[in-house]
Amino acid sequence: VGVCRHQSSINRAKKLGAIDQGSLDYKSAVRGAELVILASPIKQIIKITKAISPYLDQGCIVTDAGSTKEELVRSIEKILPDGLDFVGAHPLAGSEKRGVAFADADLFKGAICILTRSKKTKSAALEKVARFWRKLGARIKVLSPARHDKVVALISHLPHLAAVQLIKAAKGNLSFAARGFSDTTRIASSEAEIWTDIFLSNRKFVIQALDKYIEQLKLTRELIRKEDRTRLSAEFRKAKLLRDTLYK
Repeated sequence: VGVCRHQSSINRAKKLGAIDQGSLDYKSAVRGAELVILASPIKQIIKITKAISPYLDQGCIVTDAGSTKEELVRSIEKILPDGLDFVGAHPLAGSEKRGVAFADADLFKGAICILTRSKKTKSAALEKVARFWRKLGARIKVLSPARHDKVVALISHLPHLAAVQLIKAAKGNLSFAARGFSDTTRIASSEAEIWTDIFLSNRKFVIQALDKYIEQLKLTRELIRKEDRTRLSAEFRKAKLLRDTLYK
């Protein structure tokens, strides 16, 4: 059962075979569900959980696909009554495109999906959600909500900020941009609402990541200013070695 805001999206999803049935009313759609997956901006996930919780059957597991976890897990665990479980999930896959028209059945094959475990997380619920993601081809990592947010601030949120600032810095010269610039800044085309929620809900770790990044930029700026070829080349070599280990 798919739920969204527009009937046209439901019609398209049914035509593509992405869903069997759809609804504009998430309250009625979740009745009888064993598993509910919330894929919306962070603040909306919390609001939707509050709205649907009275309509969920006992034993239902609620999970999500949000990009931050500490604030979200804390809020949802307060909202859900006894008999309902929440397991935070974050599949590290996707694109800057939005909507069912851009769906990809193989999107999660080989991708990492981080599940979060808090003091309230039940092992049985965690394993059911893990099994769901494994069936889609994902590789499971289990972290605490805080550890998750610290990690993704560096490997997901910081790169997005870097792409946004690169686009802004090059304003007026974008007609000359080639494939390398396009690839580097692709994620800057993502939805502004979603990313605003992400940065504000993970502000502590995003600021830490930014401080680390700014420190590296200042170091590189100083090496260029001093024309320190030896150290500048060493910095590039270190970066290359680290980058080359990514997919090994």
